[in-house]
Amino acid sequence: MDSLRAIGYAPRWEALFAAYEPSAEPGRVVRHDGVSLQVRTSTGVRRVPLRRGLPPLAVGDWIAVDDERVVALLDRFSLLRRRAAGSDDEQQLLAANVDLVLLVAGLDRPVTAGRIRRGEALAFDAGAQPVLVLTKADLADDLDDLRARLAFDHPWLEVLVTSSVTEDGLDELRSRMVGATSVLVGESGAGKSALVNALTETDAAGVGAVRHGDHKGRHTTTSRQLHELPGGGVVIDSPGIREIGLAGDDASVEATFGDIGALAAGCRFGDCRHAGEPGCAVVLAVESGELAAERLAGFHELRAETAAAARRADEHERRAHERQFTKQVRAFVRSDRHNKR
Repeated sequence: MDSLRAIGYAPRWEALFAAYEPSAEPGRVVRHDGVSLQVRTSTGVRRVPLRRGLPPLAVGDWIAVDDERVVALLDRFSLLRRRAAGSDDEQQLLAANVDLVLLVAGLDRPVTAGRIRRGEALAFDAGAQPVLVLTKADLADDLDDLRARLAFDHPWLEVLVTSSVTEDGLDELRSRMVGATSVLVGESGAGKSALVNALTETDAAGVGAVRHGDHKGRHTTTSRQLHELPGGGVVIDSPGIREIGLAGDDASVEATFGDIGALAAGCRFGDCRHAGEPGCAVVLAVESGELAAERLAGFHELRAETAAAARRADEHERRAHERQFTKQVRAFVRSDRHNKR
């Protein structure tokens, strides 16, 4: 089982897998192609078709496989997901059983606080640790100023600065990823594929050019794929994400803004919303300059988004129940008519 242990097979998975028939074997999803999966087992990588009745699967999932059939999905310990673009209730699964969410941002373009905060919330919702990975350091002018701004805007976020060209920061990043399942999240052209190639010491990921005008990239990575790292651990590459739609709840936002949570302990009222209530320690921190006003605004923005997402999810569930009830009533009426005949 050494080949599976190299990609994360641990006692937890062995215990979960023990419930299945001897003819089945454990495997990890290393690529999702829409209608089929590439699954790595102890005997190598095989293509397994998807069939009806299976729960949605993601790269990084551990499954039980019998020949070319998925028998079961082993319980996940984390799941990275986002609200699907253009949908109010549909979720897109990005990666499963991840320890680290590497938020990749290229230094050839502005590093926006809002996008970073959304990535943090996405990671905390998954049950994983966010790490901001700044790429293309060879193109940056004033890294000291940027580091100071990031420390103020994102005080609890770990930040690593790298360059796939000069290899600066790569050893520090590799040491952070040893023994872990990491996933890269970022927009197209941020340098994710170049980073995968540098970390794996291969040409596993295609690298495309970016436009000179706005530094936007093309989708050189078209599907999520898991790669083994030479020093231990695995990394999941993924297509660029233009929009990060939150699918989580208030808990993920609270974790993202841990500094605001710490300040809120000093508020006069336990249910303070930090929106003008008397004795609000958070607002006082903004007035004194201890907390950036833009950070508090970001907190309110994400809280409002998760609340709206929760309302939409509740409405979607209510309508689903209504449809199911209507089907049952119609089936009963048809059956009753048939019996009366």
